[in-house]
Amino acid sequence: MDDEDTFKILIATDIHLGYLEKDAVRGNDTFNTFDEILKCAKQNQVDFILLGGDLFHENKPSRRCLHSCISLLRKYCMGDTPILFDVLSDQAVNFSNSKFPWVNYQDENLNISIPVFSVHGNHDDPTGADGLCALDLLSSAGLVNHFGRSQSVERIEISPVLLQKGSTKLALYGIGSIPDERLYRMFVNNQVTMLRPKEDQDQWFNLFTIHQNRSKHGATNYIPEQFLDDFLDLVVWGHEHECLINPSRNEQRLFYVTQPGSSVATSLSPGEAVKKHIGLLRVKGRKMNLQKIPLHTVRQFFIQDLVLSEHPDLFNPDMPKVNQRVEAFCQEKVEAMIEEAERDRLGNPLTPEKPLIRLRVDYSGGFEAFNATRFSQKFVEQVANPKDVVHFIRQKEYKAKVKGEEGVDFGQLLSHSSTEGLRVEDLVKEYFLTAEKTVQLSLLTEQGMGKAVQEYVDKEEKDAIEELIRYQLEKTQRHLQQRGVLTEEEIDQEVQRMERGGRHLQQRGVLTEEEIDHEGERWG
Repeated sequence: MDDEDTFKILIATDIHLGYLEKDAVRGNDTFNTFDEILKCAKQNQVDFILLGGDLFHENKPSRRCLHSCISLLRKYCMGDTPILFDVLSDQAVNFSNSKFPWVNYQDENLNISIPVFSVHGNHDDPTGADGLCALDLLSSAGLVNHFGRSQSVERIEISPVLLQKGSTKLALYGIGSIPDERLYRMFVNNQVTMLRPKEDQDQWFNLFTIHQNRSKHGATNYIPEQFLDDFLDLVVWGHEHECLINPSRNEQRLFYVTQPGSSVATSLSPGEAVKKHIGLLRVKGRKMNLQKIPLHTVRQFFIQDLVLSEHPDLFNPDMPKVNQRVEAFCQEKVEAMIEEAERDRLGNPLTPEKPLIRLRVDYSGGFEAFNATRFSQKFVEQVANPKDVVHFIRQKEYKAKVKGEEGVDFGQLLSHSSTEGLRVEDLVKEYFLTAEKTVQLSLLTEQGMGKAVQEYVDKEEKDAIEELIRYQLEKTQRHLQQRGVLTEEEIDQEVQRMERGGRHLQQRGVLTEEEIDHEGERWG
């Protein structure tokens, strides 16, 4: 029941404002859904909104994107409605990175009716010399309470925002996105501490928001749930886009995990096809209830897999004009998905008209791929993604591998069923792991280079690679001068010694300049 002791919290993650904002069909999708989310919060008279990172899709959102976000927050989150809960913790600690280190609704110059608390994600994380992100702009404007940010590379202390409504006490923990390998190492080395209230610890409901890989992408490229403290009651997990919002119990740590998922499909993969929801969380005392709320403005997405070799009664590679038969069969499949989308949309005027359709065709077994672009253009008036309706994959066999000049087997690098979901830095690391010794990096670590390439590609940091190389080159030159190295042979030996040190840094997950300096001082 909603009473003076019950917190009502709207939870959402990975809104990705600005995704494909220049697309003629899908350009307004993220803004329309954000409008729906905020309207839902206002209609349900929530106490506050909790966002789990990646509010923005780009690290440097466009003026249009920022303008739309600010306008919507001002429209729904400002007003005279009284705030019925108190902040008991030291706000100077909770919001230490802000120029205004206190919760926005207590600012005498602002009228806030729905406070928004948010951690940053990997898409909108702090970058640049000043270490600012888009959430810091919203924080300075008094529209969002940015919490959970840690600047230390040695130790993280997560101090909760302590809230009280009536007799219910809520400890809100959060940690913004950190490179998974680094955070994994810090957990293993007991360098992550969650502080707890000094008094009445057992009376607090402990809510934790995290934005990291939950599923395993490598040995240390994720955060296992068992790393988290067992005193937690509920974990809101951001970054993962598949909607698994119903709380699941971790039997080892005995807390619950909810994964709201994204509110927009940013890749045409099966996880994005699950219906999108947000959550209305009620907390009273130590008890909770999570009501999932479907989003109606999300563009429909239907995906289907087709393995050609599983239909020998319809076609085989030796059949005359087999490509035409395959193409006609694929067209039937796509048209069936479009019809299903239309039936599903009936009676819901908020849902966009054109759905996203993806047919993944496994053409292993001697079949040939037809022209995917020409095929997709048949549906240009019916779907929202007319350039990539069909996607060809080969899971059971691969064509003759193409080798680069240095003997690197690129076919092996891209032997996944699809390159969708692969990270740039993973490809860079994979390349150098399989490259011959002659072309491996000597002065740079694979992770450092991968991080620079990722920032160049994803965040338009045009000087990222140049700055990394210049920094490492100058540092190496200073090191050689200090050691009095003069001959080519001595230079080669010293560089090899540094390379071994680089591998040590890589194994420890050291990524940033500050971490490199710190680790270098430790090991001389």
